[in-house]
Amino acid sequence: MTYEQFSRYSFLLDRTAKKVKQYAQQKFKLNAFDITVDQWLVMKNLDENERLSQTELAHLVFKDQPTLTRIVDILCKKGYVDRIPHPQDRRSYRLLLTSSGKEKVGELKPQIAQIRQKAWENLTERDFEEFKRILNTIYGNLAE
Repeated sequence: MTYEQFSRYSFLLDRTAKKVKQYAQQKFKLNAFDITVDQWLVMKNLDENERLSQTELAHLVFKDQPTLTRIVDILCKKGYVDRIPHPQDRRSYRLLLTSSGKEKVGELKPQIAQIRQKAWENLTERDFEEFKRILNTIYGNLAE
C-alpha cells in the first residue's frame, strides 16, 4: 500500500471520528442535556467504575490530565461529581458520581444511545464485526 493510501485512510478515520463527535455534540445542545460529550464520557465511566483516580479516569477517556481536570472541575460545580480524598495518598483524590450525577446518567443513557445509533444505520452485523476487527488491529499496531 502506498503512503498516499495510508494518508487517505487516516484522513477518513479522523474525519469520521470528528463527525460522530460533532453530531453528538449538536444533539446534546439541541436537547439541552446540560453537559458536553466529553463530560458525558467522564460521567458514564464513573457510573461504570466507582471511585476512580483522575489518572485512571484519564486513561479510560483518553484525555490528558489538564483537560480531565477542567472537565471534572465543571462536573463538580454542576453537582454531578465529588472528589474524595484518597485514603492512602493525601495528594490524590478518588472521583465518584453524586446522586444527582447518577440520576443524570440514568436519564440520559437511553437518549444518548439513540444519538449514537444514528452513525450505525444501514450497516449489517457483518459490517460491525469487520469494522471492529480492523479498528482493533489498528489500535494494536499502535499500542505501546
